[in-house]
Amino acid sequence: MSRQLSVIGTGVIGNGWIARALARGWDVVAFDPDPEAPARTRAFVDNAWGSLERLGLAEGASPQRLTFVDSLEAAVQGADLIQENVPERLALKREVLAALDAAAEEGVVIGSSTSGFKPSDLQHDCPRAPGRVIVAHPFNPVYLLPLVELVGGEATEPGHIERAQALYQALAMRPLVVRREIEGHIADRLMEALWREALHLVNDGVATTEEIDAAVVYGCGLRWSLMGTFLTFHLAGGEQGMRHMLEQFGPALKLPWTKLEAPELTDELIDRVVEGCEHQAAGRPVAELDRRRDDFLVELLDLVHKYWPEAEGLEGRI
Repeated sequence: MSRQLSVIGTGVIGNGWIARALARGWDVVAFDPDPEAPARTRAFVDNAWGSLERLGLAEGASPQRLTFVDSLEAAVQGADLIQENVPERLALKREVLAALDAAAEEGVVIGSSTSGFKPSDLQHDCPRAPGRVIVAHPFNPVYLLPLVELVGGEATEPGHIERAQALYQALAMRPLVVRREIEGHIADRLMEALWREALHLVNDGVATTEEIDAAVVYGCGLRWSLMGTFLTFHLAGGEQGMRHMLEQFGPALKLPWTKLEAPELTDELIDRVVEGCEHQAAGRPVAELDRRRDDFLVELLDLVHKYWPEAEGLEGRI
């Protein structure tokens, strides 16, 4: 039985959802008020399709299963899942989510791609069925990276999250249910901490953007493709694991090595960051860098699938 994803807002994230759903053999109905959106989305899907083919398409997968409609109300008709991707402005998201709640069929989950807002704030203007409005936060490129953070709000019941988990798993995603709503959820809070430290290192003249990225690419980033922070540090403790690591290195956490507050974004710092990134890009357009990143991720995903928990027989693990 075919499923339908309704996508509201077709920027980079919305288009990523579209490409992923098409690759999984879903029908996609999209709405974006920008008259240029359909052409932009089809070009996006064309650029991503080669990577999706190498990763493996579901039966019936086709870019031809994408339809654009001229209203939000038309977009949600027949939806199995609705994904909202409008710009990160709370008032705008509330307005759009309220309209979606009013128009969508009863019981259909409405996921917001918000990277920072709490679901209770998003549910605020949805009197009909606020509990079905949840955070469903993906990562770019959405069509390749499998993580989606699911966060319920004050009105959300366990059944809403359970339905959402099943639907996102059908899109070949790995849902991570966040136990308690918090601004920025989990992954973005971690990435923001690293981002702040990186800006301080540039601002203080310690390293260039290229040198900081190299520290991640050739060091911790390689480990993070398989093991996160905690398991990595567990191994650092040797045979005694995390307990020994904390006993030996824990006191260093009190040393002033890091600066959690972001530096002031002065014109000078902005120029240094922009110039550094342009140097790293070396004149290559973003579309070319996208394809290079995607080629890498397809090969990497093929490798890490062999080492993820289910490959070891650890079913039910994230």
